[in-house]
Formats: sequence, structure tokens, C-alpha cells
Amino acid sequence: MPLVTIDVIKDVFTPDQKRQLVDRVTDAMVAIEGEALRGVTWVRVQEFEQGDWAIGGKHLTAADVHALKNAKAA
Repeated sequence: MPLVTIDVIKDVFTPDQKRQLVDRVTDAMVAIEGEALRGVTWVRVQEFEQGDWAIGGKHLTAADVHALKNAKAA
């Protein structure tokens, strides 16, 4: 049984986006392992409080992540 955990910072993704993550990751696992595993493929989205996640010693908030996303789109 595959178990996939997606770690995210709270308030970065909307409930709909989290559902899409679960659906698409499930589909990716099934594409690799076969349709028989769909019913036993576990995908969970684990949210961390803002500031509880750091990269290079910089504690990130949802606003930081959104700013990074917007900077890459520009």
C-alpha cells in the first residue's frame, strides 16, 4: 500500500488545490503501480504552521511562498 505525504505550509493551498494534489498524486501512483492499487493508495496533505518551516535558516510564511510563486511567474 503506497502512502504519500505532501508537506505544505498552512494557508498556501486552498481546499480545492489540496483536493487536486490528492487526486493527481493518486493518479500518478496508479499510472506506475496499476489500477488495482487505487483503493489502497493513501495520500495525505500535512500542513505546518507558518514559521515552522525554514529554508536556509529563513522561516517561511504563506505570504513568503506566494511571493516566491509570483516572482517566478514574472
